[in-house]
Amino acid sequence: MTDQTHTSMESHPDIMEMRERHARAERAVTTQQGQAVEAMALITGLYLAASPWIAGFDGFNTLAMNNLITGIAFAVLLGGFGHAYGRTHARAWACAMLGLWTIVAPWVVAGNVDTTRTVVNNIIVGIVALLLALATSAAAGAADKGSRGRSTRMPR
Repeated sequence: MTDQTHTSMESHPDIMEMRERHARAERAVTTQQGQAVEAMALITGLYLAASPWIAGFDGFNTLAMNNLITGIAFAVLLGGFGHAYGRTHARAWACAMLGLWTIVAPWVVAGNVDTTRTVVNNIIVGIVALLLALATSAAAGAADKGSRGRSTRMPR
């Protein structure tokens, strides 16, 4: 039989670093910039998902489904970035790729869907999504850069 030792979280060797990371996440989410980017990202994703029916190109099933899936993915990835702040940088770059995909989708998806309405809608929404993703990535990078010099522990 083995003797199990139960320790509290307070004795964890990385407790200070974990608390600092949590505090950074809270500060980033509670800033006006963080809240604005998060809200605009959620609205952009929801609009992209509903855009075939709002802009009136729901007859193009392939692009409509593409925008629905891409919009939901964008809203989920950037809509709640404060809750997973440690992965925000990677999520932001994934969303930047979704923004680029939104821009080129009318020419890439199956079928002849590159009408003026679909192209203008997707280019505008794609540029907004790309800019929001880059703003989120920059904010995450700035917060991470400010904390890198503080930790002197080597990874195990």
